[in-house]
Amino acid sequence: MLSVVAPVFNEEGTVDELHRRLAAAVAPLGPYEIVIVDDGSADGTWERLRALAATDPNLRLVRLSRNFGHQIALTAGLDAARGDAVVCIDGDLQDPPEVIPQLVARWREGYDVVYGVRERREGETRFKLATAALFYKGINRMSPVEIPAQAGDFRLLSRRALDALREMPERARFLRGMTSWIGFRQIGVPYAREARFAGS
Repeated sequence: MLSVVAPVFNEEGTVDELHRRLAAAVAPLGPYEIVIVDDGSADGTWERLRALAATDPNLRLVRLSRNFGHQIALTAGLDAARGDAVVCIDGDLQDPPEVIPQLVARWREGYDVVYGVRERREGETRFKLATAALFYKGINRMSPVEIPAQAGDFRLLSRRALDALREMPERARFLRGMTSWIGFRQIGVPYAREARFAGS
């Protein structure tokens, strides 16, 4: 089974389209579940998610008691995922769900970590692009383990890679760095990052 984990925070205007596109992308791949983690939203996100879950048995929901932040919400989703492989994707639809079959194809070739590499980033300012480039240069200068440039949290983990990640006790979590650190066979898949679907 394939699990897809998506943390959301105040994404009332996005969750319907997120669910639609995720289901359309992964249904042809075999058995699946979609795990959406509501990270303490203050808008109508939870109500929209409950309405969607009432019509889709493949949709599982996790609701955090308050806003803990993206990395903790993603961790909660990874802990809840039951799949043989797990895809992490942000809930704002900047990372297109339609790329997931490419990640799964590389996993089926024997890779344990398949990460998306942003070739283009639509809707982002020059300042944002420059600070992102500086971030990767800085982090890789400080770290003995290289984190692939332009790779975010959009990635697939095999069950054994996820189990290794879950053994790490870090509380201040930086999952893309931790995923690089665990080793295993890893490969990137290029894609174009889209503009945010709705909201800010």
